[in-house]
Amino acid sequence: MAETGNGAAAQAPQVQLNIQNQFIRDLSFENILAQKGASGEVQPDVKVQVNLDARKRETEKQYEVSIKLNVESVDKNNPQTKIFLMEIDYVGLFHIDGVPDEQLHPFLLIECPRLLFPFLRRIVSDVSRDGGFPPLNLDNIDFMKLYRQEVARRSTPQNEGEDAETS
Repeated sequence: MAETGNGAAAQAPQVQLNIQNQFIRDLSFENILAQKGASGEVQPDVKVQVNLDARKRETEKQYEVSIKLNVESVDKNNPQTKIFLMEIDYVGLFHIDGVPDEQLHPFLLIECPRLLFPFLRRIVSDVSRDGGFPPLNLDNIDFMKLYRQEVARRSTPQNEGEDAETS
């Protein structure tokens, strides 16, 4: 720790993180199997795509972080047979103070989604169950790994200047 002129140790600013609100911005669930009138045994193969987005809000020190999931289930034995499709955009509004500017971007795309994920996971489970299937319990998502992959992807020469979301 650095010392101030009077000999006391200077303290780093305390990080404050408060979830102001969280909500479903958009949700779509399609039971494709039932719509086609298909019956019989299927072996589900579930694929999940994750996109993250964060932006500053007009209010000082407030940020919006969204997790967008695209969940598709197909039959393992016949990948052309879609079972269900779910798309959800889950948003958290955060008040953040004390995070240095150079650490804010990773903080928004790692720590904030980590706090939102348990709620999103429960919603996905409930919606899949209410849609006529066994509850889909998503595996934990490593948001640090996603962030690092996106940083590496953006740093490659052919992707410079692109502004794509994390996937």
